[in-house]
Amino acid sequence: MDAIFGLNEIKQVAQLFWKQHQQKKVWAFHAPMGAGKTTFIHALCEFLQVKDAISSPTFSIINEYKSEMLGTIYHMDWYRLKDEEEAVQAGIEDALLSKNLCLVEWPEKALGLLPDDTLHIYIEALDTSTRRIFMQDAGE
Repeated sequence: MDAIFGLNEIKQVAQLFWKQHQQKKVWAFHAPMGAGKTTFIHALCEFLQVKDAISSPTFSIINEYKSEMLGTIYHMDWYRLKDEEEAVQAGIEDALLSKNLCLVEWPEKALGLLPDDTLHIYIEALDTSTRRIFMQDAGE
């Protein structure tokens, strides 16, 4: 899927991605700072009926949300990680192997920990209010 959308359409795009890729348990979001990773994840979590406060786990590395639809969802931000060993010490492997939905920002910090069937989502800012989003999936 490749889509160009306005930020006011992000909820619909998140829902469409979910409907097409809900079988995937690990979603890795690749994008520069400010492109909309957390905004997309927030929209997706709202659709999945998360009632918790949804925010980027920049300092905690992992946020755990409860979804009325899915149970536990892990939202991870690997921006501050130094390497894969630090990721393992933070409990990231346990979350990735949990069979729960894992939404990962800055996955390039520990790519080796991601399962082979990870859904890789790329977001580009085309201007202040328009984004391009596309995916790559090694498992398809």
